[in-house]
Amino acid sequence: MSGPHAGVLFTLAESASGAAVLSALGDQLERAVPLPTTATIEYRKVAVGDVRAEARLTGVREEIVAALDAGERPVFDVGVEITNGDGVVVSALTVTWTLRPHRPVG
Repeated sequence: MSGPHAGVLFTLAESASGAAVLSALGDQLERAVPLPTTATIEYRKVAVGDVRAEARLTGVREEIVAALDAGERPVFDVGVEITNGDGVVVSALTVTWTLRPHRPVG
């Protein structure tokens, strides 16, 4: 029994985390750029068949935006679970993100 390479699962999960960031904080792109800073992944089972990634911000959106409003560079996590076709979690990833404010031009 073999499944997708670990790198494929990581890429899927990291991409899903980015989609979650854009979904939750896309309205902040005019003033800050989202950047992943670290990621950890746990491989639990061989992923055979179809896989699905589901990502969720573990931070509170209002607190993240408030930190940005205060001139800070907010740091927050996005948790991702990858499940197989039976709904069994085969991998879990946590990506730490930051919003880097745009630098003034000129």
